[in-house]
Amino acid sequence: MLTRPLAAAAVLACVGALAACGSENDETASDASSESSQSPGSTESTESGDTGSFSPAADGECSYVEDGNPAKEVELPPADPTVEGEVDVTMATSIGELSATLDASSTPCTVGSFVSLAEQDYFAGTTCHRLTTQGIFVLQCGDPTATGTGGPGYTIPDELSGQESYPAGTLAMAKTPYPDSGGSQFFIVYEDTPLPPQYTVFGTVDAAGVEAVAEAAEAGSDDRNGPGDGTPKTAVDIEGVTVG
Repeated sequence: MLTRPLAAAAVLACVGALAACGSENDETASDASSESSQSPGSTESTESGDTGSFSPAADGECSYVEDGNPAKEVELPPADPTVEGEVDVTMATSIGELSATLDASSTPCTVGSFVSLAEQDYFAGTTCHRLTTQGIFVLQCGDPTATGTGGPGYTIPDELSGQESYPAGTLAMAKTPYPDSGGSQFFIVYEDTPLPPQYTVFGTVDAAGVEAVAEAAEAGSDDRNGPGDGTPKTAVDIEGVTVG
């Protein structure tokens, strides 16, 4: 999420990378979307020196920073994560159930936020707004406005080791070109995708879910952001996300 003075820069970055676009609420999910509009496999976002090893805040606290512009009113996640280990979630969607396992051991702040949003029905009734089919292969979701600009009203810290990779089945956060700018937008990788280790990987989607996304992707996008990058022609609507 960016403050309004940075919004224009975010929009430009979005056109070329997997970065959040648009308003203050630009989120990491946008990262996925922007990337495909650039040359395949490249990403415009990121201040690379900030992708080194991640150290949680003192006492395990997560720095969720409010930005005052929620797409849906929600409460902040607990600063001290209440999640741990592997967390199972199921996304009920218009293309079937997508089952995922979240890694709270490596990414407690990200998983804590995702679980909090899911339990507050933040994702219910939302539409995945971006599909990329050239160079990178991702479906981007998590924005209630379906514009690529919406977020939960706060940002979450990056949780990166610098060794991240993005094979099919990866569940990761989108972000703006700036560090610690993730929010509610996330992306599902449905085919091995070359991305720099700048997007927090917080879980995996099972094989059946990846297959469902890949089948939907066969219809392509409307290319509104450039060849192979735009709104999915096969709509992917999220009815809700269940934890456990």
